[in-house]
Amino acid sequence: MKIICIGRNYAEHAKELGNELPKEPVVFLKPDTALLKNNADFYHPSFSDNIQYEAEIVIRINKEGKNIQEKFAHKYYNQLGIGIDFTARDVQQELKAKGLPWEKAKAFNHSAPISSFLDISEIEDIQALDFSLQHNDRIAQQGNTRDMIFKINHLISYISTFILLKTGDLIFTGTPSGVGTVKIGDHLKAYINEREMLSVQVK
Repeated sequence: MKIICIGRNYAEHAKELGNELPKEPVVFLKPDTALLKNNADFYHPSFSDNIQYEAEIVIRINKEGKNIQEKFAHKYYNQLGIGIDFTARDVQQELKAKGLPWEKAKAFNHSAPISSFLDISEIEDIQALDFSLQHNDRIAQQGNTRDMIFKINHLISYISTFILLKTGDLIFTGTPSGVGTVKIGDHLKAYINEREMLSVQVK
């Protein structure tokens, strides 16, 4: 199982970080050790003073495939959930300034809290899906999948051109604007529509 993440997939988020809009999906990976399940506590790492949350819709792959045509991509997933792409922003900025990869900033232990999954059949339109994140009971991020620069089926087709997708693989599809820093004692809650899906206490 692998975690495939898409960066800069919402225009307003790219702008808030001062990044240009991408012409093709920005892809990076997290290892399975990044997963944090069952609403477990997130322990703030000592190597960063600026851990930021990024709420994202997550697609679970249910069938192996490569070089998938976009028109067939919907056959390769049947569940989605919501996750948080924790990012050590200070570490990332240092690495980017040196032209180095982002792994230390993105792939650290438990940097990918994830909810349980919903069947796609429960969702009327996955490309018109509201989701949000509360930070200490204040709405910090609100997004809708209609605002993705690259839609879900396109992402699956694009990724599978380079990386074989296997059953159980997870695709973090990008975050809307409103990312912010967490501190010890903070509480994050993530929602799909009005349904609470994920709760994380920062320790």
